[in-house]
Amino acid sequence: MTKTISAVRALIDTCNDAPLTHPELGHAVTTLCHSTPLKELIHTLIDTRAFSQELGYDFAAAGAIQGLSACRKLRSCLNLSLSSFFGLLAELIFAVDKSASSGWSKFASRLYQSNLGKTKLLDQLLQGEDAAYYRDLAVRLVDIDPHAIYPTSSYRESQGHVVSTPDDQTIEAVMTSSTFTSIKVLENSLDPSQTVLRDMYAATGRCVCLIDQNVERYYGEQIEYYFAHHSIHLDKLVYRAMEVDKGIHTVERMLGDFKRLGVSRNEPVLIIGGGVLTDTGGLACALYHRNTPYVMLSTSIVAGIDAGPSPRTCCDGFGYKNLFGAYHAPVLSITDRSFFKTLREGWLRHGIAEIIKMATVKNAELFGYLEEAGSDLITSRFGTLECEPGDRTSILSQKILGAAMRSYVEAEYDNLYETHQCRPHAYGHTWSPGFEIKAGLLHGHAVSIGMGFGAYLSHEQGWISADDFHRVLRLISSFGLSLWHNVLLDEETLWSAQEKMVQKRGNNLVAPLPKGEIGQCGYLHSLSRAELQQAIQGYQQVCFAYPRQGNGIDPLCRDVGLEDPSTVAHHIPAEPAMDYQDSPSEVLFGV
Repeated sequence: MTKTISAVRALIDTCNDAPLTHPELGHAVTTLCHSTPLKELIHTLIDTRAFSQELGYDFAAAGAIQGLSACRKLRSCLNLSLSSFFGLLAELIFAVDKSASSGWSKFASRLYQSNLGKTKLLDQLLQGEDAAYYRDLAVRLVDIDPHAIYPTSSYRESQGHVVSTPDDQTIEAVMTSSTFTSIKVLENSLDPSQTVLRDMYAATGRCVCLIDQNVERYYGEQIEYYFAHHSIHLDKLVYRAMEVDKGIHTVERMLGDFKRLGVSRNEPVLIIGGGVLTDTGGLACALYHRNTPYVMLSTSIVAGIDAGPSPRTCCDGFGYKNLFGAYHAPVLSITDRSFFKTLREGWLRHGIAEIIKMATVKNAELFGYLEEAGSDLITSRFGTLECEPGDRTSILSQKILGAAMRSYVEAEYDNLYETHQCRPHAYGHTWSPGFEIKAGLLHGHAVSIGMGFGAYLSHEQGWISADDFHRVLRLISSFGLSLWHNVLLDEETLWSAQEKMVQKRGNNLVAPLPKGEIGQCGYLHSLSRAELQQAIQGYQQVCFAYPRQGNGIDPLCRDVGLEDPSTVAHHIPAEPAMDYQDSPSEVLFGV
């Protein structure tokens, strides 16, 4: 058992309900803060290697992963307010021992509602008989671990080392940083009984929220009610989030709004929307104070399992997709399938492509879930329509979303700053960026074509069997996604796409393809122009044998109410009267 969990259990075992329920809150806080078990726990939390892999494994082995984020934040507990400290402590206790958590949660709620809760834990500790100990500890931490006493962010830490010549005319430095985030598949996140968002914002008493105007139309009142119910002031910033809005002008507007509202550098901004708002809002947070944390509540599938937890924030510029950007992951990413019930089938289909991507090259179990669920995922809106919680489709939907999220995060966060190009989550994204806009395709359909063609190349290389090759194509086709579009016959477009991707990937093709078997990935290093054209011709013949001759259902942007992306850059429309079911905020171009 990890030392931290042992210290939490010791606190639970030795602290009775008397101090937690004492009518005088000040007396209760004093009693708790100067108890030996809490003093020992504070010392343990400060000493915890909060960003270590071992701590994660320890919490997983103890079945307490839900408390890991709280434990990591509590490393800086001396700098926290009493309400934040006891709120996080209640989360940690809940993860370790649910039966003992009720009293601590109620106590934290009392502090949230009192002025005493704004007092810093260190200031409280300096008022007791151990004041000299904590004063000396604070002084020592400045030198040995400043992250624990004066953190800029509870979610990051950095280290570095320097060597220099004797005369200091040449200096060489190495810098490293660590960050942590939480990713959750959550049901009904806006139900007042669901406290994840409350716990993020209760201590500050305010939530600054960026929201897609189409999401606002359907869920605006529910969002307002949630925060009002928990007595948290809500500052709502509503933005249109169409593809034409994904420019630096939108980011600048967000930055201006942050300044007007006085957003502090350690105050998490809440972003509620799809891919466009995720990208632009995340970039605004990366730029503001150079590192403002944000929480992502995704309302679409693409955002929920790809763009939402992604550390890559961006906007378009000078006619190029995603030219400006920063690596800035959310501190909390929530995927809530209850939002999916208002999405049109075309958006569901488009989003499923990104799940198939991860299943094919990263997670064979996920691939099996998709085969089992089939088109019911679309008609039931991931188990949110005409499904009871225990229904087969509902259960499979939860498994699919969770497995897709884990697979994506494993691939993405292991290469946070894209320092190398062995990226399995780029499967289907080698040639598709070059033909997607020209063909007017939805991103998901462009990617599915890229995945089908990639599976063909893999089979031709002898990397996967014929059975696995056709399993991939059958799965793509079963969801009505495209295997083929005649744009593939445009030799110049395809070759130009490959050349540009080679440039982007450090002069290497590095095309991720399934290799060995489904759920595993390899990388194709070279493909000549002649080989590319020959492969396209062979792939076309294979596609003709599939339903609709390999064509998808509603594959074009205009099929789901969007403008043709090949012309939209030249025409920025007026404010649209658009239904959320038609919202393009889910679109995510590029990978």
